[in-house]
Amino acid sequence: MTESINVSTLKHWLHDGEEIAVFDVREHGQYGESHLFYATSVPFSRIEVDVFRLVPRQQVRIVVYDGGDDDSAGVAARAARRLRELGYTRVFELEGGTAAWKQAGYVLFAGVNLPSKTFGELVEHAYGTPSVSAQQLAEWQTQAQPPVVLDGRPIAEFHKMSIPGAMCCPNGELAYRIRDLVPDESTPIVINCAGRTRSILGAQTLINLGIANPVYALENGTQGWYLVDLPLEHGKTHHYGSDTGNQQLKAQANALAERFDVPFVDADTVRAWAQDSDRSLFLCDVRTPEEFKAGTLAGAQNTPGGQLMQAADQYVGVRHARLVLFDGDDVRAAVVASWLRQMGHDASVLKQGVRSGLSLATTAPTKDTQPPALAAISANELAARMQAGTVTVVDLRSSMAYRKEHIAGSIWSIRPRLARDLIDVKNDVVLVADEADIARWAALEWPARPLLLTGGFKAWKDAGLPMQSSHDLPLDADCIDYLFFVHDRHDGNKEAARQYLAWETGLVPQLDAQELAEFQLPAHAPA
Repeated sequence: MTESINVSTLKHWLHDGEEIAVFDVREHGQYGESHLFYATSVPFSRIEVDVFRLVPRQQVRIVVYDGGDDDSAGVAARAARRLRELGYTRVFELEGGTAAWKQAGYVLFAGVNLPSKTFGELVEHAYGTPSVSAQQLAEWQTQAQPPVVLDGRPIAEFHKMSIPGAMCCPNGELAYRIRDLVPDESTPIVINCAGRTRSILGAQTLINLGIANPVYALENGTQGWYLVDLPLEHGKTHHYGSDTGNQQLKAQANALAERFDVPFVDADTVRAWAQDSDRSLFLCDVRTPEEFKAGTLAGAQNTPGGQLMQAADQYVGVRHARLVLFDGDDVRAAVVASWLRQMGHDASVLKQGVRSGLSLATTAPTKDTQPPALAAISANELAARMQAGTVTVVDLRSSMAYRKEHIAGSIWSIRPRLARDLIDVKNDVVLVADEADIARWAALEWPARPLLLTGGFKAWKDAGLPMQSSHDLPLDADCIDYLFFVHDRHDGNKEAARQYLAWETGLVPQLDAQELAEFQLPAHAPA
């Protein structure tokens, strides 16, 4: 039986300094429309897939909630039951969900990555980060000494759209690579992202390091560029080289870490922390995905530094946990940790990084944490059974993927609604998914064990079997996994872009005094 708590209890727990995980277990689109400031999005459709990564210690307080309305009521109780079955011992359900939170007078927030996004706005205010408008940058680019434009996003985001002439250098790489990219100390540097946060944090990173170049954040990023009808480039891949970087700024990085009281800890200390049953530990490799794949420390997760600052809640689901960062150069981890400390995280740097010899044991999954086995069916077998009318095919991929193309005659559903959508189905059910485990866990919602399409939709497509697309099915209202205003801003929707930028700049005024106090920004910018 899951214990319930009320809104006032949760509000107290959020600020009592103890570890806590708050899970919004509705689907991602529902979460993005209205959620608690400190909530982590852990959709019920993915709960078994993501929870062990987000909450490695099973004794942590976990509070789950839904909307408390007809659209999502009951999902929190179902998620709480699964968490207990997976071994978590302190699981609580928020009475009344977001409806009760709002009724109590507390703010609900739209959007994603709220603490990081809000932090970016606070940084700009605290440090007075210089910025340049899209029109100013476009004019500068025509001058004899144009600025170097560095895009602080990951390469995949840069590839989708970029400022003309820009180079991709994710924010976590700036301190390590800036002197390779801009060897002189006079060329102006402009940092951009898609909106505001990474533009601000990237620019302020270089300023905090003390580089002599003039540095600016591009106001409103690629969206600001697009909104004044300047052309964006698409499909570009120009990014920092494959070299090992430049450690010229190591002293400045260490000074920055010292300024913000970043602890440097050795491997023995981290091993002892890993045995602490009262604290959660996240070992974070802040290097690039390519470096991580080439070799890392046992027990580490890849958290590229720029993304860890931008979206910490996607990697760490426990507030007040210990975060130990490492790299291979003694530069990147120190800089990223300096920001995480200001965000209110207990962040440290592992001395000697990948050379430390640290190895943390990982817990092998138990039988209870393994998805149920499903009988497999090939694409050609499925096609034959569909022709005979003896199966119902359910596509569990994202709603937008389904709209783009799907197996002709299939229906779209999602785990929280699977039983409802199949209530009248008498045929055998075949599940289609990009990740087989998503389908296997969803099978728990259907009493008659379904079949699983081997190879998923790709296998069907590769076999040249019939497909179809739909621009309006599922209906927008049913696409509970998709947050329209966040994504549409990149697809030619200027109103969505304006709405998004207004959302970013409007975050800080919505915080209460306790939420603001969790950040640890300096009262005045450092000299």
